[in-house]
Amino acid sequence: MKREYVKDFFIFGWKQALCCIFPVIIFMTLALSKVVELPFIQRYDFILLVCILAQLILVWTKIESVDELKVITVFHIIGLCLELYKVHMGSWLYPEEGVTKIAGVPLYSGFMYASVSSYVCQAWKRFDLHLINWPSKYMAILVSIGIYANFFTHHFMVDVRWILIALIVILFYKSHIRFTVSTETYRIHTILSFMLVAFFIWLAENISTFLGAWRYPDQELSWRIVHWGKISSWFMLVIITIIIVAELKRIKYPKQVKGA
Repeated sequence: MKREYVKDFFIFGWKQALCCIFPVIIFMTLALSKVVELPFIQRYDFILLVCILAQLILVWTKIESVDELKVITVFHIIGLCLELYKVHMGSWLYPEEGVTKIAGVPLYSGFMYASVSSYVCQAWKRFDLHLINWPSKYMAILVSIGIYANFFTHHFMVDVRWILIALIVILFYKSHIRFTVSTETYRIHTILSFMLVAFFIWLAENISTFLGAWRYPDQELSWRIVHWGKISSWFMLVIITIIIVAELKRIKYPKQVKGA
């Protein structure tokens, strides 16, 4: 039995790596463009071009489906709108030049949000995810809207993220996710899965800012670790991502999303 767990551990790691294909492409592009001088194209424009080509190749090779591309596109738009607002409010900035920048925001930035949804879509099919005791469609959508709205409104109103987190705990405290690695099926509490994904995105954010993808105000003079409080922001964003993917999956695969 222990041998099977060890085998599943390595298979789990391999499948997780496959789920991260698109995020890894973005990281590699950030790293390459950081150390290699590009002669005919601005760095931000180069990253955008690579992201577009990567998406086309992933669909062409059937690693991602057309339906998954639609979901990823939705998150690109959601993320880009958030970026435009946050940069305008001075939450962070993109210091380099680029032809494909709008109001100080490079268009490639939306792909960083899209990469999160790409990971969720890949994990869904590679691990045959089943959501158990999932909240009702209406409650899940309302929570998503509330979370997304708070990213905007907390700049001029009270930040209600902790109220939203309390609501999330109430909605998901009975929920768990079933996933299959090889033949064995495991389960993890839904909120714990949100937290783990948010933590790893925070680690990725530290790498991204180190590679100059964007900068926070306290990183202008020199790079420093991103404040741990940002994990709560990613926690909220992960919830929006998984809820939207789950609700779309519920339409086509209702047996994989079971209500409480």
